[in-house]
Amino acid sequence: MADPENTPFYITTAISYPNGRPHIGHAYEAIAADVIARFQRLKGRRVRFQTGTDEHGLKMARKAEEQGRTPAELADEMSGYFRDMCDALNVSYDRFIRTSEPDHHRASQAIWQAMEASGDLYLDRYEGWYSVRDEAYYDESELVEGEGGEKLSPQGTPVEWTVEESWFFRLSKYQDYLLDLLRQPGFLEPASRRNEMIAFVEGGLRDLSVSRTSFDWGVKVPGSEGHVMYVWVDALTNYITGLGYPDDMGDFWPADLHLIGKDIVRFHTIYWPAFLKSAGLSAPKHVFGHGFLLNRGQKESKSLGNVTDPVELSERFGVDALRYFLIREVAFGQDGSYSPEAIVQRANGELGNAFGNLAQRTLGFIAKNLEGYLPAIRGHADADSALFAAVDRAITIDMPEAFENLALQQGVEAWLHAVFACNAYIDSEAPWTLRKTDPERMETVLATLYICIAQLAVAISPVIPGSSAKLLETLGIPEELRTLAGIRSHWYSPLAESDHRIIAPAPLFPRLELPAEDTSA
Repeated sequence: MADPENTPFYITTAISYPNGRPHIGHAYEAIAADVIARFQRLKGRRVRFQTGTDEHGLKMARKAEEQGRTPAELADEMSGYFRDMCDALNVSYDRFIRTSEPDHHRASQAIWQAMEASGDLYLDRYEGWYSVRDEAYYDESELVEGEGGEKLSPQGTPVEWTVEESWFFRLSKYQDYLLDLLRQPGFLEPASRRNEMIAFVEGGLRDLSVSRTSFDWGVKVPGSEGHVMYVWVDALTNYITGLGYPDDMGDFWPADLHLIGKDIVRFHTIYWPAFLKSAGLSAPKHVFGHGFLLNRGQKESKSLGNVTDPVELSERFGVDALRYFLIREVAFGQDGSYSPEAIVQRANGELGNAFGNLAQRTLGFIAKNLEGYLPAIRGHADADSALFAAVDRAITIDMPEAFENLALQQGVEAWLHAVFACNAYIDSEAPWTLRKTDPERMETVLATLYICIAQLAVAISPVIPGSSAKLLETLGIPEELRTLAGIRSHWYSPLAESDHRIIAPAPLFPRLELPAEDTSA
């Protein structure tokens, strides 16, 4: 709220590991980041939004070997599915980065050399536990015992004993720096994640193995034959590669927000800030670890047969219905659950019945009774002023404050309360009755609703961009006014005096029905 217009805002998702196709969790993070990016654009900020794929590491090498092809061939195919998902879900990224791209190799080698110049890299021998699935090293004290007595990572993934020559990063050197950073208000949220990381650092940091010699699918360590960088060194570097590092990064760094899953908070709030500090760069301003998205309360897995293709889900229910559901349903930062029934209920009840029906009733009435010409404002009653105040508060105070604080669910709730206020207003003012008893008052009521609907369409556009754009086109709102400042300007009278006319609109949110197999589930 305090940020002046036209200031930079840089947001990233975690880059996805493409050893399998995208699942609903990938879609959830991409959509949430897109909502935040679009909201900042509405405020007039210069937004840079980056997502992409993290393509190196032992896991990709082994997967490719299983399939009888090269890691590069696997990465090319699988990365395409993630880009297609983002495009299908209307994710407005500025760059989709791939860690196999030449500029990223150059950036990763540059940050390595900067850390080396700081005296923070040394060659030694690594012996310890490694999870291929997590691409992470674990101390013996962190391991848990599986049902068969086998050792597992804290995430429940298999670990294997690894012995090889390795470059090490002096992570222990940055313990005090990291504690100070983690204790800064707002650096890491939610608070539960911050407390976990503080406890981890307070337990003592060991130097980190940052190269491998057992495979060659990765960024080559400069000046060290046979070594490739530990996948997380190059994966995290993507955030500055996309800004032009090691050349001029402009004014977008440090990042305003790294939006990530709660299972990779350690990498982003301990390893990454330490690498950056060593390289003479600032830490990101804010890291937010969101929760998992569960399928009917269960984590998705191939063994359970409940893995959902997010693109198929969007094709069944509509992109905006899916986007709205995920933001509206889940308290951001906590785990959430979804089901076809829940998506249909939210879409029909709130998008269709509340907002879509409000627009349909108002615009249909104008088309039918005023030949589509916009009604004139003929004075103001208390009810009009009260509605304008309710909508204005929602779109200028409650919703923006919630979105700034990443309380996305509460932001949508604030918007919905204003929609309900509009529905209560149209029912109480009853323009269909006024048409016979007081036509001038009818026009004022319809004009009031028209203005409020346009304002609400702009405010919700980060969440449902396709539907909002369609409605704003019908309303005749030019592109330059589709911002929080623009839609509060005096645009209505000039529009009403123009030749813009309302044609009887099609339903904005057609009613969704559950297929037979879902209703019986």
